[in-house]
Amino acid sequence: MILTFSAENIEEITRVFGSEPKKTGAVYRFAIQPDESELKTVIEIHLGLEVEGKTTNIVSVYAHNVFMQLHNCTAFVASETLQQVTFFGKIGGQTTGLIIEKTGGASLYANVDDALLNGDFTKLPPEIMMCSVALSLTESVDFEGFSFDEDN
Repeated sequence: MILTFSAENIEEITRVFGSEPKKTGAVYRFAIQPDESELKTVIEIHLGLEVEGKTTNIVSVYAHNVFMQLHNCTAFVASETLQQVTFFGKIGGQTTGLIIEKTGGASLYANVDDALLNGDFTKLPPEIMMCSVALSLTESVDFEGFSFDEDN
């Protein structure tokens, strides 16, 4: 089961980034260039790609000296308060989160064990605490019974 992005979902993301996407086929491309900086961050959301008979969403980030890509995007949380969008991929008890800020900053937390996200982050080592806090947004997403093998 993958996330089926709706027009309302794209509008939520647009509000956070403050940037209108360019749509080409099933790809939405956002360009973020804050405060007349020469540095620009580009986000591409590839919807419903067919890969080896399975449908998937891919979120790509192109920034100065950085390229990141999240496969199997299963959910996202757009926060106007935090001025960021967090895209999630979940598989086999692990979560990967790609966080993109309105200012163009990007962070990736990969293959984080779900037990770390559901526990008391104050009891974690400092090196792990940050990912637990950053990905705690997954608690607001309903992954109950989630599987990539579902026919949805």
